[in-house]
Parts: sequence; C-alpha cells; structure tokens
Amino acid sequence: MFPLHEPLTEPLRTALAEYDDLTAALLARRGIVDRDGARRFLDPSYDRDLHDPLMMTDMPKAARRMADAIAHGERIAVWSDYDCDGIPGGVLLHDFLAKAGADFENYIPHRHFEGYGVNMLGIETLAKRGTKLIITVDSGITDVAAIARAKALGIDVIVTDHHLPGDALPDAFAIVNPNARPDERYPFKGLCGAGVAWKLACATLAIEPSLRGRIPVGWEKWLLDMAGLATIADMVPLADENRAIAAYGLLVMRKSPRLGLQKLLRMMRVEQRTLTEGDVAFMLAPRVNAASRMGEPRDAFRLFVTGDETEAENLARTLEKHNRERKAHAGAITRAAREKLKRKESLGAVIVLGDPAWRPALLGLVANGIADEYERPVFLWGREGGGALKGSVRSTAAVHALELMQAAQHAFVDFGGHAASGGFTVKDEMVFDLERHLNEAFAALPEQTGSDAAALHADAELALHEISPGLLRKLERLAPFGEANPKPVFLIRDAHLDSIARFGKGAEHVKAALRSPETGVSHEAIAFFAKGRTAHAADRTEPGTRASVLVQLERNTFSRKNPVRLRLLDLRLV
Repeated sequence: MFPLHEPLTEPLRTALAEYDDLTAALLARRGIVDRDGARRFLDPSYDRDLHDPLMMTDMPKAARRMADAIAHGERIAVWSDYDCDGIPGGVLLHDFLAKAGADFENYIPHRHFEGYGVNMLGIETLAKRGTKLIITVDSGITDVAAIARAKALGIDVIVTDHHLPGDALPDAFAIVNPNARPDERYPFKGLCGAGVAWKLACATLAIEPSLRGRIPVGWEKWLLDMAGLATIADMVPLADENRAIAAYGLLVMRKSPRLGLQKLLRMMRVEQRTLTEGDVAFMLAPRVNAASRMGEPRDAFRLFVTGDETEAENLARTLEKHNRERKAHAGAITRAAREKLKRKESLGAVIVLGDPAWRPALLGLVANGIADEYERPVFLWGREGGGALKGSVRSTAAVHALELMQAAQHAFVDFGGHAASGGFTVKDEMVFDLERHLNEAFAALPEQTGSDAAALHADAELALHEISPGLLRKLERLAPFGEANPKPVFLIRDAHLDSIARFGKGAEHVKAALRSPETGVSHEAIAFFAKGRTAHAADRTEPGTRASVLVQLERNTFSRKNPVRLRLLDLRLV
C-alpha cells in the first residue's frame, strides 16, 4: 500500500494551533514550525520577503558599472542562455535597458551550433560591433577562456549566474552569483539565473537614483513576469524570496500587457487571468524551450519583447509549431530507442543507447520516459551540430546520476548534473563501450538504495465525498507549488474503477472514473503521459475493479460545474 507521511507531532500541532490539521501538517512538512513562519509562507510580501540585492558579492560594483555604461552611452551586450531561464532573463534586461535609454543588444547563442555558455566566436563578434560591456544571464561562471578573451579585447564582463563554478572563477569585471563563493554573504542561494539578473536591475536603480527620471518607482515590478516565469520553469526551490518572486510573477503574468505572452496563452487555450504555476511549468515553459531545441532561440525572445500584434501572432504560431515538432521528434526517438531495447538480449543495470542522427537537445525528454518505464538509469547520446557526441542521463531516485558518471569519468570528455539528471559529452572512440563502462561503474558503487525509498508518500487519506471547492481553496493557499513546495498528494482507498481508458492523439493519457462504494460519489481522474502501473492498468483492467489511488487536486478551468479535477499519479489494484 502507498505510504503516508508521519502524523503531526503534538508540539508542532500546538505551535500551529490557528490552522486546521491538514494545513498545519502541510506547513510542518515544508519546514514551517511556528505562527510567524506560517504567516510569511501563506502571505508572501514583496517588501518583507525580498533581500537587498546590494548584499550580494560584487553587486555594488556590477550595478555601478552598468549604470555608468548607460549614462555614457557605451555599447552593452546582454548574453543570455537559450532556455526558459536565460530567455526570460534576457527579456527583462532588454526591457530595463530600453527603458533606461541604453545602447545595447541581446546575444543568444544557438544551441545546436554554439552550445551552452559564453564562446569565443560570440565574443569576437560582439567586439567587432563595438561592445564595451557584456552582461551574462544564466551562464558565464565556468567560461574562463572566453571571458579572458573578452578582457583582452577591452570588454568588461559582468557575470550573472546561479550555477556552480568550476575549478577557477573567470577573470570578469564582476561576478554576481550567490553560489560562486563559499563566503557569499547573500542570505539565499536558490535564485535562478533570471532572478539574479532581476536583482541586478533593482540594484542598478538603487545605486543610481538619476535613472528614476526614466524609470518610475515600482516599474521594476513589471519585470517580475519574466523573473517569475524563469523561477517556476527552472525548478529552483520555491522557498524564501523565490516564493515571493514566483507569487508576484504570476500576478504580473495574469495582467501582463506583453502581446506575445497573450497570443501564446490564447493559442494554448489558457486563460491569462487564471494562469497557474502548472500552466507555466507544463505548457508555457516547454514552448519557450522548444524554440532552441527545434529552431531559433531568438524566436522566444522576440515573442516577449515585440510590440507588434502581427509579429506576436506569427511568433506564437512559430513556437506552437516548434513544440509540435519537438513532440514528434521525441516520439520518433522514443520509438527507435524501444526498438533498440527489444533487440538487446539482456538489459544491464544501466541502459545506454544512441544514434548520430538523434538530436541531443531532445534526449533528456526521451531518457526521462524510458528511465520511468524500465526503472533504471538511462543514457542517450546523439551528435551535436559541431560534431561532438552529446547526450543526457535520467536516473531513478535509487541511483545518483552524477556519482555514476564520476565513477566512469574516463569515458567522458565532459559531464555534469545532479542526482536525477545530467548531461555529458562522450569520446567517439568510447561511445560503443560506454554501456559496459557505466555498468562496471554501477557495480563498483556502494549498495544502492532500494526503490521503496523513492515511493511517493501521501499527505493524507481522502474520501471521494470530501473533495470540494472549499478543500481546493484551502490547498491553493500554499501555492505556487514547485520545487521544495510540492503539490499535496492524497490517498483514496478502495475506489471502484467504473472505467479506465487511454485517450489523446497517441493514446498517451489515461482517464479513470472513480466511485465510492459507500456513498456513490464519483470523480474523474486524469493522468497525462501516463507511465508505469497507471498505463498498464488502462490496458488490462476491467471496469468495476477496486483500486487505491494517489491523486492531486487542481482547478479545472474548463468546467464551471465542477471546478475540482483529480490528477491521477499512481494506482494499485486491490
């Protein structure tokens, strides 16, 4: 049976006495252990919860340099990454610099031909255009050689990033990154790249009051739509000031005058005024990322900065087209990978598959599905536009992906990541032995944690008749949900499956009708891109079968009669 979280202890129940049992338990599981912490969590405040950006190392220096470049008309380049952190960060600095009357441009490297980070070709190009200051967004902290070249060409570089540094910091004019130094005094390390860039804009306004002649007090809050979009999309912890950035970011997105955002939301059939973090993470962000995976990342950038309605409409259609292409290409790779798996005589503890025709930018999406299906680490590789063999790894909670790569590091040119996922570049001569090396490395690792340790825990048991709009409103007080603030999970025991079937163009989704045998109350539950037991049950289960299910509650914006929808996470037949 599915495990439940430990019940709330009596001291915590007393400390959170003004809240009902469920709310108190959910707060406690998020580290909220007193009344003051609960009030701060449930009511994020712009003025109270955001830290002074000038506390960050090098921020005063960076803000002063940026203000001087604006004042003196120096050519500025904003160099941003091509994903749904770098793109929004580049957009918000574009808007800030345009409002300040700066001479600037936005540079976004091409994923397929230039790769991630600051590169020599881009530096040389910007130098020829007369650039005197480069501000990076969501990149730069490991690009030592390229930033040294910029300095040699007389260009100052301000690195704004949130990634971990390599063995040495780049010789930049300023490095604004709460994770760059062990002695960093900034009180929060979890900002995304766009969050750091927004902090730089705020710091520049604080250090140069004359900019208020062009930028009214409070105008910088409008940039929170992009900072919030990136904070939710990049899966940084929605705690501390990230909670305020995400919450206010959603408020601004719901009111945003950005034509491109409005057009894209309309195309996705998402109501702007009721936009949720789920819409951002699972619908908006994939379309922004699809621009770099399937085409030009500048299409996503231009979508958010354009003031032309026709261009906004065309760009929204382009991103929608890229997203469909992404799904089609990922589906083709998935089918090809499964065919390769069928031809294998046996499977090791680690799966490695590849093809030079596979596009590396799509392999993380495919590896994730195969890792879920086969319940083991999956490494997929393809050939990048520049000729390198690159790939992605996705792992189960029982195997640490980065530790596994470290144990087989001799097989890689480069690699990085964390427990669940990562990326790598493999030597051509090693690629066909990569599976053997990784399985040998796996065998040499300390004993792995069993899969039960990764089991999803339910926050509480719930009867079908207890599901109501009132309960949903209670849960929504804890939103926005995301990393470090997961959406609550509920266990419904022994429900009757009146029906369960696949739906969707590729029959990849599952819909189940759940009914209580005691009360007769029924609810529909949906699993998008169903995997594992849920997918198997849709193919093999007869109507009337009893099952215990794990669900989440969410608002159904497509139905006025029943605003509560169940998201089916897992089920076990009784």
